[in-house]
Amino acid sequence: MVRIASAFTPDDLLTSTPLHGYRGQETVVAIRPPRALTVVISREAGARGGRIARRVGQLLGWQVFDQEMLGYLVQNESAKAEMLADVPAEAIAWANLDHDRQLDARHLSGGDQTELLRLAFVLAAKGDVVLVGRGVGELLPTATTINVRVIAPLEQRVAYFSQWLRLTPAEAEIEVAARDRVRSALQIALVGSDPDDLSQYDLLLNSGRLGEAECAELIAQAVRVKQLLPDSADPFLPQSDDSDDEPA
Repeated sequence: MVRIASAFTPDDLLTSTPLHGYRGQETVVAIRPPRALTVVISREAGARGGRIARRVGQLLGWQVFDQEMLGYLVQNESAKAEMLADVPAEAIAWANLDHDRQLDARHLSGGDQTELLRLAFVLAAKGDVVLVGRGVGELLPTATTINVRVIAPLEQRVAYFSQWLRLTPAEAEIEVAARDRVRSALQIALVGSDPDDLSQYDLLLNSGRLGEAECAELIAQAVRVKQLLPDSADPFLPQSDDSDDEPA
C-alpha cells in the first residue's frame, strides 16, 4: 500500500490503505514541492516566444518543452518514462496532488489536455526547465516559477507569419488573429486565466523592441536573481528596516 505524507500541512496526507480487512504493508512517499526554478513562457502568435525559449534554454543549460514536445511525451509512454526516470517519487507525488487541487479549486476539468498539464507539473517539480505555452505558469508555485509573457507589435507579427508561411499580408493577419484566439481560449479553458491579464506575469517583454537575444538574456538574468532569493522572500515586503521611501 502507498501512503503519501508531507511535512507541510495535514491536508497533504493521503493514504491508499483499505479501511477494513488486511491493511498490508504501507509504503510512505513524502511530498516534495519544487526546489529548482521553472520558466514558463506565454506568447502572442508571431512574437517569437518559442525561439526566445530555446535561447533561454541554451543560456541556462536547461531543457525546453513546447506544446508539441509535451504532446509527444503524453502519447509516447516509453519516451515519457525515460524523460522522467530521474524525477524523485516525492516530486511526482507533489505534482499529481497539486495538479488535482488546482483544477478542483478553479472548477476546471482540463478536458483532453489534462495529462499534458499534469506532465507540465511533473517537469516543474523536477525544475530547471523552460515550458512554452498554455499559461501553466499561473498554476505553478510563484516561489519557484518565472512567468513570462512575450508580445510584439501586430505589424511585426504579421510580417513574421507572412515570411514563415509564405502568406500575403492579409492572409497572415487573419492567421495571427486566429492563433491568438485559439491560444487564449485554450488557456482560459485549461487554467482559467486570460493571457491578457498582465498581473499574472513576472516579466512582460516586447520582442519587437528588444529582439530575441535581449529578451532571452533578461529572462536568464531574472532566473539568476531569483536563485539568490531566500525561499520565503516576499517581493512586496521591504528587505531591510531602514528604508524611508514612501509607497509607490
